[in-house]
Amino acid sequence: MNSITNFLGRQKVILFALTDVFFVALSLILAFLLRFDGVLPLEYQGRFLLYVVILAALNVFFLFRQRLYSFAWEFVSLRELAKLLKAITFASTVFALIVFLGLGNTELFAGFPRSVIFINYALNLIFIGSVRIAKRTWQEVVKKQPVSQAPRALIVGADVEGERLIRNLVNTTKSYPFMPIGIVDHRKEKVGTKIHDIEVMGTIEDIPKSVRDHNVEYVIISLASADAHVIREAVKQAREANVKHIRIIPDTHELLSGRVTLTDLREIQIEDLLGRNPAHIETEKISEFIRGKVVMITGAAGSIGRELARQAAAFEPTSLVLVDFNESDLYDLHAELSSTLSHEHLKPVIANINNRGKIFTLVKEFKPHIIFHAAAYKHVPLMEEFPDEAVETNIFGTLNVAEAALEANVHKFVLVSTDKAIRPVSVMGKTKRVAELIVQELNEQAKTKFVSVRFGNVIGSRGSVVPLFKEQIKRRAPITITHPDMTRYFMTIQEAALLVMEAGAVGGGGEIFMLDMGKPVKIEDLAKEMIRLAGLRPDVDIPLVFTGIRPGEKIFEEIFSADEKQVGKTQWDKIFITKNNYPNNSAPNKERLAALKESLINPSQSIERALDRFSEPKEN
Repeated sequence: MNSITNFLGRQKVILFALTDVFFVALSLILAFLLRFDGVLPLEYQGRFLLYVVILAALNVFFLFRQRLYSFAWEFVSLRELAKLLKAITFASTVFALIVFLGLGNTELFAGFPRSVIFINYALNLIFIGSVRIAKRTWQEVVKKQPVSQAPRALIVGADVEGERLIRNLVNTTKSYPFMPIGIVDHRKEKVGTKIHDIEVMGTIEDIPKSVRDHNVEYVIISLASADAHVIREAVKQAREANVKHIRIIPDTHELLSGRVTLTDLREIQIEDLLGRNPAHIETEKISEFIRGKVVMITGAAGSIGRELARQAAAFEPTSLVLVDFNESDLYDLHAELSSTLSHEHLKPVIANINNRGKIFTLVKEFKPHIIFHAAAYKHVPLMEEFPDEAVETNIFGTLNVAEAALEANVHKFVLVSTDKAIRPVSVMGKTKRVAELIVQELNEQAKTKFVSVRFGNVIGSRGSVVPLFKEQIKRRAPITITHPDMTRYFMTIQEAALLVMEAGAVGGGGEIFMLDMGKPVKIEDLAKEMIRLAGLRPDVDIPLVFTGIRPGEKIFEEIFSADEKQVGKTQWDKIFITKNNYPNNSAPNKERLAALKESLINPSQSIERALDRFSEPKEN
């Protein structure tokens, strides 16, 4: 099919070129006849064919250079006519230079009339231009089918998403700012097929050719169900074709929320290129889990808590209780969600989880069915400097909320954890590991079902590298990276929130759910890609600087610990599960927690030593 398409394309170019040669010859002879009152003087007759050859060669060359062959002329616009004017002007100018400067004294061009050049130039514009606009004129005047003036768009993706997008664009041509002129797909078998009369004209690798042949201004990626590497390849090919406008359809979570439609296109973002395939979210399970329930979120004003609140609000809880001690951010979140939930269903609460008495009172007062515990300190270098704060909040704050849930018979408690809790080397990782052990041990004591959910770095969360790099790129400052080999697992904040809720919905109690993070990403590669997305060149426009590993950091993060023998996939997409083997020999107990509390009070006691005791076998 591809070879047939290429053959037909070459035939079209040859036909256009021969037509142009004919009209160049016609224009030249008419120019002489007009100049000499209907007679071609004898002195020019012997040289006339050579004049035609030179002029035809020049016109075809410059028309080809302006990419005015094999173009779909039903979409002709002022842009193409401007190129046509430029090509014919260049050809006539070069011919004039040949006549009057280079070879003007030879017998071949002796006495060549200047007026013929100008008359021929005007006739070439009329004849060659008429051929180009004939098809559009036929459509608009004869068939009365107006052609959109919108910029031409190449659609990437011939699947369900592509079909829906093209249907929407074709049905709204008069008002929508894009006109789909063709499709490319990552599967060769799709080439030659049509979707709503729009042809699949090639594969992803053919994007540069399609852009050249059809003067494409926008490349729109409609690949929600495709592998991420296909999106990366499409973006790469579009860049190589010098396409300035690359767009992509909204994410699945945005479509699910109802906040956007398929035609609300957005610019390519770094999360589209990180190599993770989107998870299939079982929204029915989440809806059943959330709808009609009282949901409490601690750390609601933080990055994860805020997105949990947004997503939970869309599933119509009876009441959404937002707990945080950050007054300003909590106020902003409440204002944002007020358009989704009414005042009586939205309860912002200023409280610190370290205030045990207040937390118990709040849980008793609101009687939540579900608690998403997202309140925590998360910045590794800062927690190395202030380990007491990490222990107080991440461990004893978690203990406060978990025991309050236990006392109030909360149905489900979901701890938001981290991949840094696996074989932890940092204070932050160790405190989150202890928090996991606390909720796992409490799961054995009452009806409340305690589960933990781990994931890696969340793109766009406060303090992550992505906002930092964006700010550095904005200021044209050097990108700072700790180590050339530094890698991390990434996922979007929206997907993380939905998967946390899905894990909460399906957890039976005592499990640690691990979200499939895909392949780890080199931070250096991430930085370079972000620079390219900004239209700049890595190490040319913006340098990369390596600053050295910070305290508590690993070069490579892990997904599973050697202690977690029961790791396996679940029936739910992108979710792994384990039940640790620690409880009999290293689960938290009153003595170890008491020693940890003592280390906070007594400066002579080492906090890190007290933390490390949780990894040692329990004394009998």
